[in-house]
Amino acid sequence: MKNCKTFYILFLVLVFFSSTQAAEKKVELVSPNKEIKVSLRITDKIYYSISYNGDVILKDNYLRLTLRDEMLGENPKLSGQKFSDADEMLSPVIPLKFSTVRNHYNQLRMDFKGNYSVEFRAYDDGIAYRFLTNKKGDIEVMNEDLAINFPAPYLLHMQQPGSFKTAYEENYTHVNSNEWTPEDKKAVLPLLIDTRKQYKILISESDLSDYPCMFLKSNGQNGLISTFPNNPLEFGEDGDRSLKLLKEADYIAKTSGKRTYPWRYFVITKDDKQLIENTMTFRLATKSVIGDPSWITPGQVSWEWWNDACPYGPDVNFVSGYNLETYKYYIDFASKYGISYILMDEGWAQSTRDPFTPNPHVDVHELIRYGKEKNVGIVLWLTWLTVENHMDLFKTFAEWGVKGVKIDFMDRSDQWMVNYYERVAEEAARYKLFVDFHGSFKPAGLEYKYPNVLSYEGVRGMEQMGGCTPDNSIYYPFLRNAVGPMDYTPGAMNSFQPNVYRADRPNSGSIGTRAYQLALYVIFESGLQMLADNPTLYYRNADCTEFITRVPTTWDETIALAAEVGEVAVVAKRKGDKWFIGGMTNNSKDVREIDICLDFLNDGRNYKMTSFKDGINAGRQAMDYRRNESSVKKNDIIKIKMVRNGGFAAVIE
Repeated sequence: MKNCKTFYILFLVLVFFSSTQAAEKKVELVSPNKEIKVSLRITDKIYYSISYNGDVILKDNYLRLTLRDEMLGENPKLSGQKFSDADEMLSPVIPLKFSTVRNHYNQLRMDFKGNYSVEFRAYDDGIAYRFLTNKKGDIEVMNEDLAINFPAPYLLHMQQPGSFKTAYEENYTHVNSNEWTPEDKKAVLPLLIDTRKQYKILISESDLSDYPCMFLKSNGQNGLISTFPNNPLEFGEDGDRSLKLLKEADYIAKTSGKRTYPWRYFVITKDDKQLIENTMTFRLATKSVIGDPSWITPGQVSWEWWNDACPYGPDVNFVSGYNLETYKYYIDFASKYGISYILMDEGWAQSTRDPFTPNPHVDVHELIRYGKEKNVGIVLWLTWLTVENHMDLFKTFAEWGVKGVKIDFMDRSDQWMVNYYERVAEEAARYKLFVDFHGSFKPAGLEYKYPNVLSYEGVRGMEQMGGCTPDNSIYYPFLRNAVGPMDYTPGAMNSFQPNVYRADRPNSGSIGTRAYQLALYVIFESGLQMLADNPTLYYRNADCTEFITRVPTTWDETIALAAEVGEVAVVAKRKGDKWFIGGMTNNSKDVREIDICLDFLNDGRNYKMTSFKDGINAGRQAMDYRRNESSVKKNDIIKIKMVRNGGFAAVIE
């Protein structure tokens, strides 16, 4: 009897395993160069592992989309699959890295019973996937799982806010994946993974529309899982620049049942340079919906807030401040150096709640007229709440002759707020105004669908004064700026080493050397690039100002020359026939020397290089720099020497 019972149990086990094996479906997708592979396994969930040249770097991840009454990706039934590929050249309207971008990938689309699909794309530099649904009417999305498992302890570089309410301005934390717990703070995107075995993985999203931003948290088992803010339903009064959330839904999105969802992407590389050069957000974004974008003009901006609108000196024979005379002085400065715009920050209007009544001491209409005469456009600052309450202001501002708006303090990324960004971009485009989103989440593709969105903050930038350090900012070329434009507001002429930092408005200053500040204009990408400091100081440092104002805001080509995450970034960028080089480093070494080969120059031509490097005493006195002119040619080796928190900047022509 015992033997019969044993036989029966073994029979059941064999039946179970045979049915499991029969139900399991496996499929693989490889990148065009065959180096990156996604191995999919469809059983009780849609599992996938990612390998690079045979090394498994992410193992048994899964994806799932939970609707009100069903889970897409739970016990999935594959009804069909289709492989395809693409190889095309794309031209971004606002080329922040390249004027042309190759979009080359292999794709797998898997259709499942229940009217949904999943698309995977394999690129030579990464992987992307997204859900698609084909449901009738509206649906409620309760959650979406991006579940990642690490095969070993990895190092995570990330920003960790205290809640979903965040302006994405936290310093980076650097956490071992096996030490991150579900009780710890969540992380925003982008997140950078160091496998400690030569590979880096950058996670972010693109084509974000009518859906909340993704956050990530620990799964408690050496992995991570996505989490999202719920959609708000009711708001209450909370001052002039925010609203209290009084009631929220139990779902993250209420949306059309027939749609594509945001792309979740992984830039995967064994060379840190590729993080700087990557264009994944652009390649996955919706193409521009603006029929004729020729009116969109990126450029540099003279900004008064950081230096508290306080020019001084023998040529300032008026009381400086937020008034007509001071703004005309900024316009004159911008005109002299060919700066496209001035930004009028908080204080230009009589009230932050009323965008139609200018401060009588400012006279916006006269400044618009004067700026036009001097070929300088006016950009106006607003709170997001004022814009929401007065969407007709875009029509009015266009009639006034305003060129663009800076919108501030959104500090949220739920579905309602993501939709707000798109409503603003669309309405601004209708009246040919550009937008700079401050107090914002990171770029996620809207800037390509509506290229009048020229920049986002979403970064711990220089407005944080002494709270903005090169030790943190050195990560931006590999993380924040690697996913899209970044309004960091560089340009300090008062430079300090961190141990002697003493600065505040109106005598603002930054940590990092003078050469470091100049280099940021080359390294950091933004369709609107601020000159944050006082015109008085720019006049007194004319050689630096002349360099800064020659640096373009759009580029034809980008080459990372030296790159080590968290340590150093040296980048060459081309506009037309001119090359610019920018280098930056952190506080970890007193002196860092790097040999750079100029092999990107053309054969048979002689070039002049004008460079700015850290002076001999810059390690103590960050103001110390040297300007030098030299002749260079293709394949010359130049030695870049940077002190702690130092930099290097050059133009080659």
